[in-house]
Amino acid sequence: MAKYCEVCKKGVVSGNNVSHSNRKSRTKWAPNVQRVRVLENGNPVRKYVCTRCLRSGRVERYV
Repeated sequence: MAKYCEVCKKGVVSGNNVSHSNRKSRTKWAPNVQRVRVLENGNPVRKYVCTRCLRSGRVERYV
């Protein structure tokens, strides 16, 4: 599955998991991306869209 939003270009970020004893290990955080059908220029198109864009109404879902 894609790990970036095709609307807002939000993607994977990396960083450290830090334990209580202050040991560090690398990790990745990916956005919650769904494959949905959206209207683009009057035509239904499948895109990978993050749930923030879906919820805020940046794309119009095709039903």
